[in-house]
Amino acid sequence: MSSLTAEQSLQVALLHHGAGRMDQAERLYRDVLSQQPDHAAALNSLGVLAIQTGRPNQAVRLLQRAASIKPSAASYHCNLGEAHRHLGQIDEAIIEYRQAIRLQGDLAVAHSNLGIALCERNEVDAAIACYQKAISLQPTYADAYANLGSALTRKGQMDEAIAACRKAISLQPTGAPGYNNLGVALADRGDLESAIAAYRKAIELKSDYSDAHSNLCNAYAAIGESHKAIRAGQLAVKFAPHSVQAHWNLAVVLLRAGQFEAGWEEYEWRWAAYRRRGSLRFCDPSWDGSSLDGRTILLHAEQGLGDAIQFARYVPLVAQLGGKVIFECPPELFELFKSLDGGAELIANGSTLPHYDLHCPLMSLPRALKTRLDSIPANVPYLVADSHRVEAWKSIVKDSENRLKIGLAWAGKPTHTNDRNRSIDLSQLAPLSDCGAAFHSLQKVPLPARPPAGLELIDHANPIKDFAETAALIANLDLVVTVDTSVAHLSGALGKPTWVLLPHLADWRWLTHRTDSPYYPTMRLFRQRAPGDWSAVIQEVVEALRIRSVR
Repeated sequence: MSSLTAEQSLQVALLHHGAGRMDQAERLYRDVLSQQPDHAAALNSLGVLAIQTGRPNQAVRLLQRAASIKPSAASYHCNLGEAHRHLGQIDEAIIEYRQAIRLQGDLAVAHSNLGIALCERNEVDAAIACYQKAISLQPTYADAYANLGSALTRKGQMDEAIAACRKAISLQPTGAPGYNNLGVALADRGDLESAIAAYRKAIELKSDYSDAHSNLCNAYAAIGESHKAIRAGQLAVKFAPHSVQAHWNLAVVLLRAGQFEAGWEEYEWRWAAYRRRGSLRFCDPSWDGSSLDGRTILLHAEQGLGDAIQFARYVPLVAQLGGKVIFECPPELFELFKSLDGGAELIANGSTLPHYDLHCPLMSLPRALKTRLDSIPANVPYLVADSHRVEAWKSIVKDSENRLKIGLAWAGKPTHTNDRNRSIDLSQLAPLSDCGAAFHSLQKVPLPARPPAGLELIDHANPIKDFAETAALIANLDLVVTVDTSVAHLSGALGKPTWVLLPHLADWRWLTHRTDSPYYPTMRLFRQRAPGDWSAVIQEVVEALRIRSVR
């Protein structure tokens, strides 16, 4: 034991801690606690050190003890909030930050950290108010300006966001958060090279800055630098092993690069995000691919309708493994999924669930069944349109001039997070009018009053009531041309020739650089060469249609 008193050891420990000598600081904090196990200040400082060295679970235990010993210490509650936030326990973090503010209303760091947690819950306006309060209390608070810049970016107020980040940098030129959040704002504006430079500067200032590595991962992915993106993502996870966002970003770049074994493992981190949002439906662990031994397994759709269609291909495979399969699906897909092979018991979301022994979401099935890039189950069609509905549509789409009959989908749900990148304004499709084809709208909403001049586009919004109806319409067409929506997956699953128009940074399932899809053998991919440039894509489609018409 040291000859120093507890208070002397604490003062020396704080000096080491402030200088970044973490090992020496920790040894001395523990020396204090060996003399006085309930020394609140030492417990608090050791908890902060545990956060900084990537041990948030240990930090929570230490800081809870400190706060219980001295419940009136606002800073202890604020630090405990940070430990909870690093574990993804956002509700608990908010409780502690608010307790700190109740105890000390002028504690600027508590207001700023509360803003970060509220942003995690997508309460962006409330977060902005917290940052502004922190700045009013401490006008030179650089991190609060950096956080404000991040929140304003999420609001789409780009000029204000960049100004706030640059203010943070001017106040603290050696502060990494200002550069990191400036990078986010610049990337959102499409200036990826400047964003990358900002992230690199943040990492130069703080080499273990997980958020900057994670954002750099996204930026490299956006410019097609897959190897650099993966490396940045791996570093983000290394420096923040509990960060849901870091794991999610890494999962996306691994899957986009076709590195499925590692990608599916990282993709499981989405459950932590669901848990954080309070949207987790099944708390018990999901099926891991082990033998079913006659047990009943519940398979359930978890994300969008296109995701459900794409991964429904796995349901017949599970049905072959010796158990009983119950498949819960969205009501809009119920009639369509009746055509799946395998004899699964089909139920719609909202119905009472029968007894089951195991469960697995559709998008965890590739991991459970150890799917690699070269083993994707791609036998199409694995969905089939109802023959009676197909016959009913035959006379509707029959073309007296025997022209090519093409289904067209140009927009997804406006609420989709990536809709502004994937959807196309109908007016941009005007060049298709020169192709001599009859186009049939596959959109579920009526056509705008004035489609592009010369483009014969037949509206089928009213007869289309569900995906089984859309499938029957598609079965009567020669080709489907669509952006990245559920229609693409439906058409591909039906085995129909399908041309998909993709943004420059396409969703991970379309991989990179390919013009084909290993999921859908009858599909062809048309990719933007530059972000936002649909004109070249559409011209490529026009040329391909002319060649097809000649044949």
